[in-house]
Amino acid sequence: MKKVNEPAVTKRKAPAFTLPASNGEKVSLADYKGRKVVIYFYPQDNTPTCTQQSCDFRDYNGKFAELGVEVIGISPDELKSHDKFIAKYELPFLLLSDTNHKIAEKYGVWALKKLYGREYMGIIRSTFLINEKGYIVKEWSKVKIKNHVQSVLDAVLEMK
Repeated sequence: MKKVNEPAVTKRKAPAFTLPASNGEKVSLADYKGRKVVIYFYPQDNTPTCTQQSCDFRDYNGKFAELGVEVIGISPDELKSHDKFIAKYELPFLLLSDTNHKIAEKYGVWALKKLYGREYMGIIRSTFLINEKGYIVKEWSKVKIKNHVQSVLDAVLEMK
């Protein structure tokens, strides 16, 4: 049985996407061909767990950059929300806006959730490590924040 925060090992092609980004441009997965990419899906800007997750990726961003890895965050939030979130927490990477959750659906992270007895559709906190050829090599689902980013970094180091 898989432990919490243990990644699933896959070798499937990462679903293509083009989304509006916090830099004012449209960003596609194809833009990163030839580079490793970490994509993390999170439910909402400025919520406690999502803020911790994004700040953890921020704090490790230099290590990922040294290894030639780009980090990208995706949520259903509007770009205006992303702009405030980036400014408030000095996030050094792009946040993409998936307001209609089509890309989250492609990645299998838009699902039925339950909170306090209420059911609703939302993002399942997940991270994907994509290799230079555009294949998902590791995938973390239902991410628990503690030590998660270190686990992702360890997976990148194992790729070398």
